[in-house]
Amino acid sequence: FQLLEQVGIPNPKRVVNQFPHQLSGGMRQRVMIAIAIANDPDLIIADEPTTALDVTIQAQILDLILEIQKKKNAGVILITHDLGVVAEIADTVAVMYAGQLVEKASVEELFQNPKHPYTRSLLRSNPSAETVSDDLYVIPGSVPSL
Repeated sequence: FQLLEQVGIPNPKRVVNQFPHQLSGGMRQRVMIAIAIANDPDLIIADEPTTALDVTIQAQILDLILEIQKKKNAGVILITHDLGVVAEIADTVAVMYAGQLVEKASVEELFQNPKHPYTRSLLRSNPSAETVSDDLYVIPGSVPSL
C-alpha cells in the first residue's frame, strides 16, 4: 500500500482490489509506476508514459516521474514521440530512426541545431503556434522495411 500512496493513489486498500478497467488512465499509469519502482531500481525506463492521457494528467505523471527520479537518485530513460515532453523534461535526447540511433545531443542543441535530416524533419512536422498553416509538414518517403 505504501508504494501506491507514494505515487498518489488515494485509498490504496480499495484500489488494490479493483480491475484495471475500473481505474482511470492516470490511475493505471500510477499503478505501473509503483510496480516499476518496487525494487528500487537505479534506472527507470518509461515507454510512452503519457500516451492517451489528457494534458493535466500528463503533467502530473511527468512530475511524478521526475519527483521519483530525484528522491531515489535514479536515471530515467523516457521513450516518447511527444517533442513537447522532450523539450520540457529531457537533458539529453537520442533520436532513433528504423531502430538505429541517428542523433544524440543536449535538448537545447537538438532543438536549436539538429544535425540529422530525420531529426530536422521531425521538428519541422511538429505543429506550433508560431507556424499557423492549413497543412502539416509530412516527412517524405515511406517507412523502411526492416
